[in-house]
Amino acid sequence: MARRGVGTWIREGVWEIPLRRYTALVLAAVLVAGLAVAVRAVLRDDPSCGPGVARPEGGDECVGVATGPYDFGQSRLRDVVRAIGRENDRLKPGGFVTVALLLPYTTASSTSLNDIRHQLMGAYLAQYQANHEANGQRPQIRLVLANPGATGAHWRPAVEQLAAMTTSADRLRAVVGVGQSTEPNKQAVKELTRQGIPVVGSTITADDLANGQRGRDPYPGLARVAPTNTDEARALASFAKVSAGRALLVYDKPGDPYTRTLQESFAALIKGSPYEPQPFTPPADRTEEGSTANTFRQITHLVCDTSRETDTILFAGRHTQLRQFINALGGRGCQDRRFTLLTGDEASYLTHEKDLDRGALRRNLAVRYTSLAHPDAWTKARERTGGSVADFAALRRLLADAARAPMGPIGPAALDDGQLIIGYDALRLAVHGIREAVPAGRSVPALTDVGLQWPQVKGSLRVAGASGWICLDVHGNPYDKAVPIVELTPQGGSRFVRIAWPEGKPPGKECLPPS
Repeated sequence: MARRGVGTWIREGVWEIPLRRYTALVLAAVLVAGLAVAVRAVLRDDPSCGPGVARPEGGDECVGVATGPYDFGQSRLRDVVRAIGRENDRLKPGGFVTVALLLPYTTASSTSLNDIRHQLMGAYLAQYQANHEANGQRPQIRLVLANPGATGAHWRPAVEQLAAMTTSADRLRAVVGVGQSTEPNKQAVKELTRQGIPVVGSTITADDLANGQRGRDPYPGLARVAPTNTDEARALASFAKVSAGRALLVYDKPGDPYTRTLQESFAALIKGSPYEPQPFTPPADRTEEGSTANTFRQITHLVCDTSRETDTILFAGRHTQLRQFINALGGRGCQDRRFTLLTGDEASYLTHEKDLDRGALRRNLAVRYTSLAHPDAWTKARERTGGSVADFAALRRLLADAARAPMGPIGPAALDDGQLIIGYDALRLAVHGIREAVPAGRSVPALTDVGLQWPQVKGSLRVAGASGWICLDVHGNPYDKAVPIVELTPQGGSRFVRIAWPEGKPPGKECLPPS
């Protein structure tokens, strides 16, 4: 028999399948190499950054997803990061899924860093609870830190890393946190959900960073534990009985997703006001001081020019500008007149702000805001539904245990700014979605199945959060979520005033959103 050449074997199909596989492998290798080159073009290796984290070209901060116990150079995060590292190291390969906490860990703002530290603590407490106090439920939870940069400018490479982790041994199944309602964070959430990654927002409140607005769901797989700005404003109105003829609106122009939707919500509350809303223009990075203090000094003159019946100021702005405005109001000419300044949850950043003039709060000025959570909300409230003392007590016990080994130490903690509480609830919601999505006979859910759980988080399937019940509507938004009204105090810290409700009253014991 004549010997056949290689070409004959290929033509007759003997090598057809192996050749196709070989070609596919070559193409895959080329694509992976291309992706690696693309990532290296954006990020450059730096030995001072931790595993999974690198510096952008021309940048001085480490961004990306830390796959080990890395504190991003922030000493205040060190203890809790080490505790998370110890918990992650305990997990057995193949028995866990990963949840990423996306926050701007390299922020230069001391105020913002306090909030990040508290959210990180809350997330760790929820991770530990899920792994040790859930009667052996699986999968277990690995927690990693994802940093998009101080201003969120590097969200894209961080998101690409997170997307790659969904198909690797990391088995990423959710991203929680996100941080403030800013344009970069809005883009990050849009891309994460476009790639099928479930997201649980902890402190995002902007209406345009939510599903269900005008009947559209631009972020499939997004759930939130915080009410929208509109719901916060409705709760605030039900508490304060805001009158259009007695209120002046001060707002950020051009604004960002948070401030714009808060402005719109406040404007709707005082429609028909005799006073023109007063704008101010902050720096693009709203954690910077800029020159807005001068504008606020001028606005205080206009506040005093209003009729003596005017007693309410509605403020739609970020915490740095709010602090500047409060300080300016402390020096206003009409200190014999009493004013109440009402604003959104951003005011919680000022709970421990050293540059806030607390003396201003002794000069006929009250500053009240809608907090996302407060430690006194359930210990002092009389509500029978919407939350409970027991649900909050579970968090307080975990926090006490985390002060020492083996669970801790995690460093000094604070609850009155609400950030630790809301960070805990956000991870609890993510864990609920992950475990509810596990099919029979398996231990790990499909990525896309996790986000499909959000519409069922209601009734007996609600999450009993420390901030209140988390009952989601079909768009992933909390229904009639408890909104603590909190007041900044001259002595420092904050004082719980009352729980308010977007619907004007607590939800029924079934906690089922109406159609």
